[in-house]
Amino acid sequence: MLLIFVRHVYFYVYPCKEMKKNSALLRIPFLTAVTFVFFLFIGCEDPEPEQTGYIQTVPQDTFPELGHDGPYFEDSIYFGREQYIEFHAGSLPIILSAPHGGWKEPTEIPDRTEGTTITDINTYQLTRVIMDTLMARFGGKPHVILCLLERLKLDANRDVDEAAGGNLYAERAWAEYHHYLDIAKELVTMNHGSGIVFDIHGHGENPDGYYDLRTWLGYLIKGDELDLPDEDLNTTAFKNQSSIKALADSSTYAFINILRGETSFGTIMDSLGYACVPSVNDLGPAGSRYFSGGYITARYGSRDGGIISAIQVELPQPGIRDLEENWSSYASAFATAVGAYYGHHLGRNMQP
Repeated sequence: MLLIFVRHVYFYVYPCKEMKKNSALLRIPFLTAVTFVFFLFIGCEDPEPEQTGYIQTVPQDTFPELGHDGPYFEDSIYFGREQYIEFHAGSLPIILSAPHGGWKEPTEIPDRTEGTTITDINTYQLTRVIMDTLMARFGGKPHVILCLLERLKLDANRDVDEAAGGNLYAERAWAEYHHYLDIAKELVTMNHGSGIVFDIHGHGENPDGYYDLRTWLGYLIKGDELDLPDEDLNTTAFKNQSSIKALADSSTYAFINILRGETSFGTIMDSLGYACVPSVNDLGPAGSRYFSGGYITARYGSRDGGIISAIQVELPQPGIRDLEENWSSYASAFATAVGAYYGHHLGRNMQP
C-alpha cells in the first residue's frame, strides 16, 4: 500500500518532460509525503504482539449441540463439522458403518500416537456400493455412517480417549459419528422394531505373511471360543454375550444355527462364493488370527440390551476390496445374504 502511494506521488511530481527542470523544487514535497506516510504507518501499527509473522487467531473451542442439523429425513445426507463425518438417513432396518475407510488428513488434528493407524482400504467406497445395491434390491435406503478422516487422525471404533488422543476436533468428529449411529439405531427401532448394524472393516496379512482370504464375522465371541464344539457353544451364556442376542431371541432357530449353521450369515455368504468364519465350512478360526468385534459392535449390538443386533464384517482385500468390479459383485452377494438372514431370523421379507 505504501509503494502504490509513492508511485502516485512520483507521477504527480514528474507528469511530463517539461516539468523536469523544476524537479529540485518539487522533490521537497515528495520527500515530505513519503516521510508522512512512513510515520503514518508506524503510528497505526499495533505494538503487540512483537513476534515476527504472528497471526492472531481465535481457536474454535465450542460447537453446536449434536443434533442441531436434525430432524433427519430419509434419503437425505448430513455432514458433521468440516465434512469429516457423513450420514445417509435411510428407511430400511439396516445400518452400515465404515469407520476406517477415510483419507482426510487435516493439520488441525495431530497424528495419533497410540493404537492401530492402518486404513481399511476402499471400505468407504465399498460401503457406498453396498448402500446403492441395497437400495436397488429392496426399494429403500439403509442408514449409512462413514468416517472420512484417515485412521491416523481418528479411530471411530475405539472409545474416545484412544480414538481421538485428546484433540478437540477429533473428539468432535468422534461424537458426531456416534451421534449419527445413535440416531440410526433410534430410527430403526422406532420404525421397524428390529434390525442389524453391519460394521464394515478390512483385514490384511497376518504377521507371519499368511493372508487369510476368508471374511471374519464378529459376534463378540472370541476365536478360541468359536473353536469349541457345537454343544459347548449352543448355550444361553454364549448367546447372551453375543452382539446378536436380540436377533437370536426373536428367531425360531437354535443359537448355533444362527451363529454358524445352515441359516447363519457366514454360511449364506459362503454359498455365494465368499468364505466366512464362522460358517458351516469354517466353524472357527482354528487358532488363526481373527477379530471378534470392536467398540461399535459392542456398543450398538444387543449384548447389553436393546433390539438392534450387530455384526462386524472384516473383509480381505483380494477379491473384494481391491477392484471396483469386485465391489459390485460382493455388494450383490451381501444384499442376497441380508435378505435371507432377515427372513430366517427376523421374520422380515425385505423384498419391495
